[in-house]
Amino acid sequence: MSNDTTAHHGELGDSEYAEFMALAAEEGFDTDEVDADLDGHGPLPVLAIVGRPNVGKSTLVNRIIGRREAVVEDRPGVTRDRVSYEAMWAGRRFKVLDTGGWEIDVLGIDAMVAAQAELGIEQADAVLFVVDATIGATDTDDALVRLIRRSGKPVVLCANKVDGPSTEAEAAYLWSLGLGEPYPVSALHGRGSGDLLDAVLAVLPEAPPQLFGDGLAPGGPRRVALIGRPNVGKSSLLNKVAGEDRVVVNELAGTTRDPVDELIELGGKTWKFIDTAGIRRRVHLTSGADFYASLRTSAALDKAEVAVVLVDASETLAEQDTRIISMAVEAGRAVVIAYNKWDQLDEERRFYLEREIERDLVQVQWAPRVNVSAKTGRHMEKLVPAIETALAGWETRIPTARLNAFLGELVAAHPHPIRGGKQPRILFGTQAGTRPPRFVLFASGFLEAGYRRFVERRLREEFGFVGTPISISVRVREKRNKKK
Repeated sequence: MSNDTTAHHGELGDSEYAEFMALAAEEGFDTDEVDADLDGHGPLPVLAIVGRPNVGKSTLVNRIIGRREAVVEDRPGVTRDRVSYEAMWAGRRFKVLDTGGWEIDVLGIDAMVAAQAELGIEQADAVLFVVDATIGATDTDDALVRLIRRSGKPVVLCANKVDGPSTEAEAAYLWSLGLGEPYPVSALHGRGSGDLLDAVLAVLPEAPPQLFGDGLAPGGPRRVALIGRPNVGKSSLLNKVAGEDRVVVNELAGTTRDPVDELIELGGKTWKFIDTAGIRRRVHLTSGADFYASLRTSAALDKAEVAVVLVDASETLAEQDTRIISMAVEAGRAVVIAYNKWDQLDEERRFYLEREIERDLVQVQWAPRVNVSAKTGRHMEKLVPAIETALAGWETRIPTARLNAFLGELVAAHPHPIRGGKQPRILFGTQAGTRPPRFVLFASGFLEAGYRRFVERRLREEFGFVGTPISISVRVREKRNKKK
């Protein structure tokens, strides 16, 4: 496949790549680093963090990603909402999947641990199994070991809560699990985490074996994830586009638990729709099944190319709606926002809805909007053109020469504000990837967030990019002191 020859330099063709690297060298950039910037795209390998409650999985997640994002509380089962994070170690990027966060419910603790872990393992390229070294291996740990073994995925064993040499002997007992060397770590204090991450990188593949399932096979159906909070009408919408009752619809919020993949004929094409369990409101104690649903939604986004976010137009936009949209944007998917129950709105509600959209969805003004009624089927014909527009934006690529002509005009007309007596300038740039569009800009100094947003806005005005997030990374030229 011709793709393979250019894979090592993003999506630049050979001659474009050669010209670009010559320009980078001339401007004093380290060509090895530039090469890494161009290649830093595409799907990331996934590491699932698995273990029973309260062994410190979320603390370990925070340690690995280098910031405090996963909820941590000294009580089992408090992980909620966000389930995957991007991490980097020794120059390699990967995704961390946190499988904590369920409560004991009717299924019983062991079944819930197993269900959660099973899903995490299924999605992962490698597994990090966390055990509390101060307690030792329990029956639940043994059950999880069997699960991991069955999956055949590579595994690294983490003996957590080893705060000093005295506890290291306890970690050694975990050899008995038969998963190889236990790495003694204190997730809380960072002790031993470097060695652990080195071991993780040794078993993680460079990149996952496939892109978006088989959705990118030539002529294969495009994959659409239907996401939204519970009871906004995702299943009703799926049934309406399918023209038959394929999914259980119930007034009870949260009926759907697993994503249901459906091949559906729409607008003269076959699409693969993935209906997902609704993402639950942030409740103090989220039941296990709801966290499980949120993991499922994350999995559906990973499989999809475009996310249709369903919003209940008859209710005030909730923080939850914006969070779900952010999930799709962070996953780098094309986005369409569908306002459901539109037929139930009076003039006053429509007026207020417009104000709410302006205020709360300012960060996704680029996403196509469709007003639909899943119940009556009103405006359903507008859904396909919106999805196609978003996918076209998601796959748009600007040739480097054209991009640099645009950047040159932009910088001349709107230079970066002077800061501390210096005026940083964008020297040149390239679009290193698509799905979603990813730009790398090379600058003489640090570009402020406001100026980056301005560049993104102008890129959209000039080239479209409707319905897709855009990623812009900036590499600043290092000061070179009499180096050869």
